[in-house]
Amino acid sequence: MQKLIILRGNSGSGKTTIAKELQKRFGRNTMLISQDMIRREMLRVKDGENTLAVPLMKELLIYGKEHSEIVILEGIMYADWYRSLFELAVHLYNTGVYAYYFDLPFEETLKRHQTKVNCNDFGEDEMRSWWREKDFSDVLNEISITSDKEKESIVSEIYNFVFNE
Repeated sequence: MQKLIILRGNSGSGKTTIAKELQKRFGRNTMLISQDMIRREMLRVKDGENTLAVPLMKELLIYGKEHSEIVILEGIMYADWYRSLFELAVHLYNTGVYAYYFDLPFEETLKRHQTKVNCNDFGEDEMRSWWREKDFSDVLNEISITSDKEKESIVSEIYNFVFNE
């Protein structure tokens, strides 16, 4: 059975880092769909309620379901703006959806942002304008990831849970 891992949360919370580590851990035939890669680099479109990134992300979810054993979908993906994507995910993968929400304090995301390669591309003001407190989805049954967990612990827990299901 194909499985979908969804990693959501505010900018700087560690979603991309965890997604890349999980892709390495799961190995071949693991597809990574990154909201930022699609929106900013492939399409160069703004995020918003009707962003043009959603139709492509939906197509990639369908492709992943047909061709990959594990699909990892990661990004900020506000619960209301990306609702139709999450509904499609649940429809396609049913009980094979493993959703996680990075629920970290704003100050922690700022600190983590400073360690990123692109830390000079945007700063505190932009991050504050994008911030949404506890933006849990009512479509996904998300497990909360908090700042008290280290990267390796998060990766191991998700990997072991998904692998053993």
